[in-house]
This record gives sequence, C-alpha cells and structure tokens, in this order.
Amino acid sequence: MMPELGKYAGAVLGSYAATAVLIAGLVGLTLWQSVRMKRALAEAEARLGDK
Repeated sequence: MMPELGKYAGAVLGSYAATAVLIAGLVGLTLWQSVRMKRALAEAEARLGDK
C-alpha cells in the first residue's frame, strides 16, 4: 500500500530513511547513556556505603 510519489520518490524515501536512522541513533545514545549513568550511580552508592 505505497502511495504514488512520482518524481519525488527518491527524496521522500530518503527523508524517511534519514529520519529512521536519526531516531535509531537517538534511542541507542539514550540507552548507552542510561547504562553509563546506572554504573556511575552504583559506584557512587558503593563508595558511600563503605564510609
């Protein structure tokens, strides 16, 4: 069920692809930062627990 895009098909599909890549990159970056922050928090809590 693909609409007819005519001569703009390349530009429209390219824009969709670029958007999908950017969203996937943002999700990946967010997950990576979440892991880093959880690790840093666990280390900080461990240091506080040692005192």
